[in-house]
Order: sequence, then C-alpha cells, then structure tokens
Amino acid sequence: MKYKVYNVLPEFGTNTYLAWDENSRQAIMIDPAAPDRILLEEIKNLKLDLKYIINTHGHGDHIAGNKLIKDGFPAPLCIHEADAAKLTEAKLNLSEFWNANIVSPPADVLFKDGDKFTLGNCGVTVIHTPGHTQGGICLLVDGLLFSGDTLFLKGIGRTDLPGGNYEMLISSIKDKLFTLPDETIVLPGHGPDTTIGKEKRNNPFVSLVSRI
Repeated sequence: MKYKVYNVLPEFGTNTYLAWDENSRQAIMIDPAAPDRILLEEIKNLKLDLKYIINTHGHGDHIAGNKLIKDGFPAPLCIHEADAAKLTEAKLNLSEFWNANIVSPPADVLFKDGDKFTLGNCGVTVIHTPGHTQGGICLLVDGLLFSGDTLFLKGIGRTDLPGGNYEMLISSIKDKLFTLPDETIVLPGHGPDTTIGKEKRNNPFVSLVSRI
C-alpha cells in the first residue's frame, strides 16, 4: 500500500491522505480538509482510480474538501453512521463557530464497526473508535492505521467538544487499537506518524507500564 500526506489546511494542521494499491491503482482519499485543487491533480497525475472518499469523523477541518473531490470524481463519500448528520450541518461539524459554515454533500455509504472493503488485493477494515466524536473511525490496511483524531503521537483527540467522551476514547484506544501489532504504523489526523508500540510505551494519556 502506497500513501501520500497533504497539509491543505495549515491553520488546523489536518492531514489529508491519499492511499492506493500499487498494482490496481485503486485509491481512497481520507479527510480532504480543504477544497484545494492539488488533491484533484494528484489523483490524475498518479493515474489513480478513486474508489472512496472517507471521513474519519465529521468535524469541519476534515470534510471541507468533500465537495471538490466528489465533483471531480464519481466516488462515494463514506463516514460512520453516527457522524453522518455532521456533514450537512455547519453547527454540528463545528465550522459555524469559526465562521466557515462548511456544508458537505451527504454520505453515500454509512460505515459500521468491522466493515471491510478492498483496494485491489489490499483489504481495508473500519474500526469504530468513538470518543473524539461518537462516529470516529480508524482505517486499518496493510500494516497502516489511519487513526483520524483518535490517536496521535503522544496524544489523543480532544474530548471537550460536543459529543466527546474521554472515557470512551481511552477505551477505544486500549481495547481496539492497542490490540494491534506493535509495528503497526499510525498515521494520525494531525501531526507526525508513530507506531502502536511507541504509543503503548510513551503516550502519557494511555501508555502501558512496562513490566520488563
């Protein structure tokens, strides 16, 4: 699995990912954060077949580019069912509060925990990780975890926003993410990459005490 990361919304530092199977060229775009045409150009330049547009959750800084990508490519827009209403309501996706009033097209596909799909020969699994929002998800594919705003390098997603729940987020990380192999690469919604093993040892919010 190949991927590239883009920072098209620098004021929020949101990571937008383009990931694809090298053989089939089937691709997904994760969290198009702003309507920046470089995202369209990259899909064309890399000669990719965009299969899905996926939002890891429904906050405005992760969905603002949805319309641009959908207008350019006939790919279904996907989000967890619990966050679907945020796409079309600026108050719910919080963009109203920074006067952006972002409205996305509605979802075409509503994910649930454990849903699976393929990109060529690569299987992708949807992991529901509520806590930052009720419908937050991570995507696991080929040793890569696109973690949205669930897990960061030495950090976790905010839980003080509407719909956030600290205990739920910690449970999501410990019970669903920390069961993955330590070498799993974590590609978060903000900031640099890390690994599951590093976060088990070093994340101050959810680190495990070493018994060695």
